[in-house]
Amino acid sequence: MNRTKIILSVCTLCMLVASCGLYKKYEPNTQIPADVIGIDSLAATAPAVPSWREFFTDPLLQQLIDTALVRNTDLKSARIAIEQSEVSLQMAKKSILPSIFFSPSGTIAHFNSNTSKTYNLPLQVNWDMGQIGSYTNKKRAANAVLLQAKASEEAVRANLISAVAQQYCLLQLLDRQMEILTQTDSLWSISLETQKVLWENGKIFSTAVNQQESSCLSVKTQIVDAKRDIREVENALCRLLAMSPQHIARNHWGGYVLPELVKGDISAQMLLHRPDIRLADYAMEEAFYNMQAARSAFYPGLSLTGTAGWTNSAGGAIVNPGKILLSIVGSLTQPIFARGQLKGNLRLAQLTQENLRNKYVQTVIDAGNQVNEALADYQTASEKYDYYHRQVQVLHDAYNGTHELMDNGKASYLEVLTAQESLLNAQLSEAVNMYDAAQAVIALYIALGGGVN
Repeated sequence: MNRTKIILSVCTLCMLVASCGLYKKYEPNTQIPADVIGIDSLAATAPAVPSWREFFTDPLLQQLIDTALVRNTDLKSARIAIEQSEVSLQMAKKSILPSIFFSPSGTIAHFNSNTSKTYNLPLQVNWDMGQIGSYTNKKRAANAVLLQAKASEEAVRANLISAVAQQYCLLQLLDRQMEILTQTDSLWSISLETQKVLWENGKIFSTAVNQQESSCLSVKTQIVDAKRDIREVENALCRLLAMSPQHIARNHWGGYVLPELVKGDISAQMLLHRPDIRLADYAMEEAFYNMQAARSAFYPGLSLTGTAGWTNSAGGAIVNPGKILLSIVGSLTQPIFARGQLKGNLRLAQLTQENLRNKYVQTVIDAGNQVNEALADYQTASEKYDYYHRQVQVLHDAYNGTHELMDNGKASYLEVLTAQESLLNAQLSEAVNMYDAAQAVIALYIALGGGVN
């Protein structure tokens, strides 16, 4: 007898020791390789991540973003997903509690002028405690799902802010292009009238007038296209704001610069603010606890069933009125052979965790590349700005000079057409370059995690 007790005690102790690993907590990833963004990091600690208001300082743009954060339907759906995950987490936390049911029943039997009445008024209690560690790991996995939902909501929020800023900048670019085209149309129309006078005086051929008129008509068609493009972008922005189509108020093009906090050094640790990196980490956390739950299936499961109530259906032992009836049944189930399902589920969980680990590494690498690309794009656009600005000035002087030479019969109409086309293209290129700089700022905003507020 003593030997049996010793064996049972040793087996119980070994089972408890072996199951200790089932309660191990996931260790989140809190370090990012310093060279992941491809530039030297001089900061001892990660600098604070600027908020979206520091990236986008235009007051009208900020108003549009505030409106989008309140009205956008995709963001509302992401917030609902968080609430759904919170409900699932509460359900997982309460899954360890017993279930209580009230199930009254009664029968009336009549045989040979005898009537028998029986009744049961029980409260049934079922308490399935499951395998060792299963409840804890499922609860932690549900919490990881909630964290993923919150990270997804942050990603939707950041992408929404980015989309609003992109559409707003595109509207400013189109406004600038419209301004350039309108000014060009006015100048070229004057040039057309001048050439008509020169042709009537026999100083130039009709082909010069025809070429100039063709250029003027080309500009007018571009103006029509620009108006249509503005309407299209305004409608796209209204969809983001969950509003009916309407005019979008915006400021004149003012250019975009990087916030002071990120003009200098950018630490790789700032990437930890990115929702996609945290989402990948939370996915690994969920997989870790799912694997622990799969391991717990190898351990015994405990369940208790109890009944308490009143009955008169127990024969002569209990008569009318009924007496209290109590019963408790406990069972301990130890899996021995489950047709390979337990081992298969554990292996699948391990492979899922390994796959998610690879995805996390790739997400970090992609994040570093995005930061590097955004900084390179902004630097390129900044360096080209002075060149484009000077080119516009030079071509403007060249256009005026060539036009004067043609008026004096010292230049052909082809030289004038070339000069005016070159000036228009340079002005449009300068505007596009400024838009590229703005796009780089928006890209860096996303690359660094989409701001903190």
